[in-house]
Amino acid sequence: MIFSQSDAPVLEAMQNHLQNRVVPFDVPGHKGGRGNRELTDFLGASCLKADVNSMKPLDNLCHPVSVIKEAQELAAQAFGAENAFLMVNGTTGSVQAMIMSATKAGDKIIMPRNVHRSAINALVVNGAVPVYVNPGTNKQLGIPLGMSVEDVEKAIRENPDAKAVLINNPTYYGVCSDLRAIVKLAHDNNMLALVDEAHGTHFYFGENMPVSGMAAGADMAAVSMHKTGGSLTQSSFLLCGKNVNADYVRQVINLTQTTSGSYLLITSLDIARKNLALNGKELFKRTVQYAEYARSEINKIGGYYAFGEELCDGSAFYDFDRTKLSVHTRDIGLAGIEVYDILRDEYNIQIEFGDIGNILAIVSAGDRALEIERLISSLSEIKRLYSKDKAGMFDHEYINPEVITAPQQAFYGSKKSMPINESSGKVCGEFVMCYPPGIPILAPGERITDEIINYINYAKEKGCFMTGTQDMKIENINVVEA
Repeated sequence: MIFSQSDAPVLEAMQNHLQNRVVPFDVPGHKGGRGNRELTDFLGASCLKADVNSMKPLDNLCHPVSVIKEAQELAAQAFGAENAFLMVNGTTGSVQAMIMSATKAGDKIIMPRNVHRSAINALVVNGAVPVYVNPGTNKQLGIPLGMSVEDVEKAIRENPDAKAVLINNPTYYGVCSDLRAIVKLAHDNNMLALVDEAHGTHFYFGENMPVSGMAAGADMAAVSMHKTGGSLTQSSFLLCGKNVNADYVRQVINLTQTTSGSYLLITSLDIARKNLALNGKELFKRTVQYAEYARSEINKIGGYYAFGEELCDGSAFYDFDRTKLSVHTRDIGLAGIEVYDILRDEYNIQIEFGDIGNILAIVSAGDRALEIERLISSLSEIKRLYSKDKAGMFDHEYINPEVITAPQQAFYGSKKSMPINESSGKVCGEFVMCYPPGIPILAPGERITDEIINYINYAKEKGCFMTGTQDMKIENINVVEA
């Protein structure tokens, strides 16, 4: 049977299944919601009836041979990939499967240090060794940028035995590296090019966007469909190029991904792919219009800086994702997290995140013009009511790490707990990060310094949500015993 992008094989199979009124003597035990009325009332009867178990007419996510296989082939076609996998462990699962497919214990992988925790977690699990490339930084904004081609070239020259290069496309703030050049560098040196596109789904469908991983010739790309692609939270695609053994990748995915794949997530991926293939160009055109308008109006307020492509420099800030609404707040004397909290608590506006100097609002075609205006006016009022002297504020989000040992060795090694404020000079045995964005301040195997301790204390003081340590209060830290 020949399919087109207007088809949705999993959706159609699910609709047929529900119309057949099959009597369920299998899991899940809520039996289409009849066994849990409160859950059904909250989520809706249609949702609960669609929460089904794997069965022959609906295929099997671990070893797809029919409708899921067809949905994956349509996804590969839509994204310009050789193969695609429907992922239900989030883009965390996609990133980890990508890294674990490309490397094994002891192998080197070149990556920016401002990666999501999922990438470093993969190294903890499989024992690969990171070669970190420190991202560029923008001194005005204090944020980490992308990797420069020169820095990647240096890392490759010093580590010719590395197996892969991992690239963020884009960063959380919307900053892109010169992806085509870095992919070519990797391939010229017999390394795989892996792309974390957790925030770049729209690059595949919008016009005048930064280049996507597959278009740049990357070998694998992890694409977070739920962030900007319209699928349900926790659903993702893992894309593979022609030089990747997709059957081996499937085996690696099955090492960690659930054997009970949610058909709510799977079907949402199928529907979202169809929607983007048919309507993505128009959807993301509207998204850019909203974001550009908001950027312009926020900059007219004064004090804030909603930055954009004017900062592109041909290097570590090679390109910019114009759908991102990243706003620098430090010049009004407020940390990004403080603006985040005020927006939520006083104005009932929930943005994506705030760090110590910036906020990020995710804009999409699903927004309404009135809501964009509400955000702009709320920021104006916050400046009027809450702005203060910025003296004494931290002026950067990123601290170059000193790597002492591999993440796996540090995480699983002999450790002891001690107060964070007394840990300077020790080697960290766990993670410390603000979430979101989930970029570690400290990762296992890195030296703890006074500067890092001051940063952690400042972030806590400002109200950042800290995670990663065994100590739920983030007062003590596990350090590697000498």
